[in-house]
Amino acid sequence: MLRFLLDTNALIRRVAEPRKLSREQTRILDDLEAHNQAFAISAITLYELGVLPTLGVRRIKGGVEPIFRVVNNNPLCQILPITVEIAREIAAIGDALRDPADRAIVATARVHNLKLLTSDQRIADSGLVPVVE
Repeated sequence: MLRFLLDTNALIRRVAEPRKLSREQTRILDDLEAHNQAFAISAITLYELGVLPTLGVRRIKGGVEPIFRVVNNNPLCQILPITVEIAREIAAIGDALRDPADRAIVATARVHNLKLLTSDQRIADSGLVPVVE
């Protein structure tokens, strides 16, 4: 049973910069791994990872390829597609969040009833979804 969704930053940090995760996020992810329990990411996270290198927004230690390998090869990582139900939820969120990818991630967490691991203060402050900061 899925309980947690990682936003793009949490996934990047887990793979490339684990010290940047909060203690609670690290504890949750370590516990999931120890108990062979899955976590999820939104399909939009793959898009964000794919375009990051072209945007020059942020350098990821080791690049995105190690993150793609983890997502592709880790049976505990489940990729949740953008469905019609999630698209409807994105529309319902409206402009409560400016970033369309954040809207998709939050909508995915809401539709699947998952807690979101994030360090994005705008998402946490929105109150749209339960978060683990």
